Amino acid sequence: MKYPGTPGSWMEYDVVVERNVAVPMRDGVVLAADLYRPAREGKPAPGRFPAVMERTPYDKEGRVNDGRYYARRGYVAVMQDVRGRFQSDGAWYPFAREAPDGYDSVEWVAAQPWSDGNVGTMGGSYCGSDQSALATLNPPHLKAMVVAVGTSNYHKSSMRQNGALELRFMIYAFRMATTSREALADPTLKAALDADFARIRDWLTRTPYKKGSSALRFLPSYEQWVLDLLSQGDYNEYWQQRGYAIEHYYAEHADVPTIYLGGWYDSYARGTTDNYVALAAVKKSPQRLFMGPWTHGGWGNSHAGDVDFGPEAPLDDYNGYRLRWFDRWLKGIDNGVDREKPVRIFVMGGGDSRKSRSGRLRHLGAWRDADDWPLPGTQYTPYYLHADGTLSPERAAPSEPTPYVFDPRDPVPTIGGGISAANEVMTAGAFDQRGDKRFYGCRDSLPLSARSDVLVFQTPELTEDIEVTGPLTVRLWASSEALDTDFTAKLIDVHPANVDYPDGFAQNLSDSIIRCRYWDSRDRPVLMDPHAIYELEIVLYPTSNVFARGHRIRLDISSSNFPRFDLNPNTGGPLGRDRRLMSAVNTVYHDPEHPSHIVLPIIPSCGRR
Repeated sequence: MKYPGTPGSWMEYDVVVERNVAVPMRDGVVLAADLYRPAREGKPAPGRFPAVMERTPYDKEGRVNDGRYYARRGYVAVMQDVRGRFQSDGAWYPFAREAPDGYDSVEWVAAQPWSDGNVGTMGGSYCGSDQSALATLNPPHLKAMVVAVGTSNYHKSSMRQNGALELRFMIYAFRMATTSREALADPTLKAALDADFARIRDWLTRTPYKKGSSALRFLPSYEQWVLDLLSQGDYNEYWQQRGYAIEHYYAEHADVPTIYLGGWYDSYARGTTDNYVALAAVKKSPQRLFMGPWTHGGWGNSHAGDVDFGPEAPLDDYNGYRLRWFDRWLKGIDNGVDREKPVRIFVMGGGDSRKSRSGRLRHLGAWRDADDWPLPGTQYTPYYLHADGTLSPERAAPSEPTPYVFDPRDPVPTIGGGISAANEVMTAGAFDQRGDKRFYGCRDSLPLSARSDVLVFQTPELTEDIEVTGPLTVRLWASSEALDTDFTAKLIDVHPANVDYPDGFAQNLSDSIIRCRYWDSRDRPVLMDPHAIYELEIVLYPTSNVFARGHRIRLDISSSNFPRFDLNPNTGGPLGRDRRLMSAVNTVYHDPEHPSHIVLPIIPSCGRR
């Protein structure tokens, strides 16, 4: 899938670069930016130009190719190190200052003599989220954005999910410390930080993390961030900072044309779709949603994990795609992007479940353009859990509940999923849900479904294709003998056996978790009454998948997914500080009074093409 940009905008200019230009912030801190300017004969071209800006913690010098690309096409590209990283002054505490710093940077760009006052922002991951953060302050000269794989609310669906912590951010802190300004200036400190990062798998077992126990103690803002992530569970003022809770400020958010780009196996899939849904409803300017079958930043790939989605899956020309958007909204070129449908999604499925030439399961899929998200005409259909392990649209009959023992000393290992920033420990994407030495914590090659603490509910083999596209929610009636515990849910496409996969292939699609002390509200914890039955809502990440005839739809329920999520010690003690671990009997109910189910967003066959 190629987006060649706008005809006539190809490489009109040479490029000159100004390095480490000082950009002052309102509190006196100075950030560093590299300017890539359109040029003629080695000198900046006369006149005023629109600008595109990316603000990054990952070293602006790594954005050379992007900077030159846009400058050659008539933009000033501004690549900036965020506060406290590389050449920019100040202390780095992730995301905390990105709203005011971003606002000040946009307005600084607009005030320069080479600027025509039209500023667009771009970037992915941190650089996607920091765009949304600055947009909550509505800078007057912000005119367009391309937000790739960014958050809507870090407490709800990125750093934490339904109360549980995504441990990838602890990994991220250790990694980012190795490229801190302090480490790059001090070889002894860098050696200590590199050594700790090399032991990151071991650090995940040393919980609770104790202040001063690692080399992070030499970087107070980095270590404090880790301590805050581990202990701040309630949705309070900490999490309501502009850099963390974009959705808290939607009413104040800039009303500018924006693309939200994400992937079904990305760690920000829910945030991407949530931003589009909310802002498309309240803003007048065009909002777009673009979701592929990708892992975090993997839009150039045709696969995610061990599953192949075919040659049409990649976005081959990411810069060309962004250029069309900026040409329309920063230069006013009528290139037709405003007349395209607002939603483009990749619907996974349709392959033969055999191995591709690359050795991956051939699941394939196709692109679809739509008028909105969730798709118009979606039929939200509950599929109920039954005592015999079936999953069906029929409500459950009277039955005894299903208990199991959750032992946090022996957690269910993470095998793929919507993960990022944790490659040293976890691999993102779609994988057969069975043990494999590639995955942290796997001690054998048996399927996860064989574990006594994994409850499996699945349909019979399907007699016709069923497309599931949209948001996913599990409503689970459950109890525990503990004061606090976790419940996890995972949606799986079970491929039938064939010569390449003689035991079939259980492809993960989406998963999530709930920390039960937040059963009533994310704002205020309420410990459980042992053995009392609670109705729990587990919101999974959205997906788009055709469960083909002969496949099965499966839902796995358990109480851990480690190290994707931190372990609940089952004690009810303070988050991130309790040193005890306790086993607990957890129980799932599936009867007429307690109709545990997953709501599947089913697309009628007439709505497909």
